[in-house]
Amino acid sequence: MASSSSVRPASHCKEKSAIEREIVELTPALRAFARRFLRSDDDIDDLVQETLLKALNSLHLYHPGTSLKSWLFTILRNTFCTNYRRQKREPAGMDAAMEQVAIAPTQEWVLREHELQRALTHLSEDRRRALTLVAAGTTYEDAAKMCGCRIGTLKSRVSRARDCLIAMLGNNLAD
Repeated sequence: MASSSSVRPASHCKEKSAIEREIVELTPALRAFARRFLRSDDDIDDLVQETLLKALNSLHLYHPGTSLKSWLFTILRNTFCTNYRRQKREPAGMDAAMEQVAIAPTQEWVLREHELQRALTHLSEDRRRALTLVAAGTTYEDAAKMCGCRIGTLKSRVSRARDCLIAMLGNNLAD
């Protein structure tokens, strides 16, 4: 026997399927809007697909009677912005490969590394761990989970750790 929480009125199911049909009809408009942000057809298709997936998963948040088109366009724009920020933060492809090319350090860089290692020992454990996780390429979300804190707390720890290192070493590491 089905529980009462899983039984939905027939009108709700009809309303949901009507909204889903309308979402499918708005797909060409979403593609046209995505073209403002991206040039590649493959990237446009990926963005629209991700938008549709998010919209269908969040359909319970849509308020009937409001503009479905505006709601979808907002999801698309926010998805693009999130992906853009992620790409800036986490290089991929050739950029990531170039970062991994091994170059023999000069004596000056070896000395700077030793200075940095000594300065890191003066940081508090939570700041040092947050900074090293993020510097090693761990995403902020994953690093926050590993440290057992909120993402905002982790970002604050990383920022304060960087400020402390700059104060201890001066701004010479940016050269």
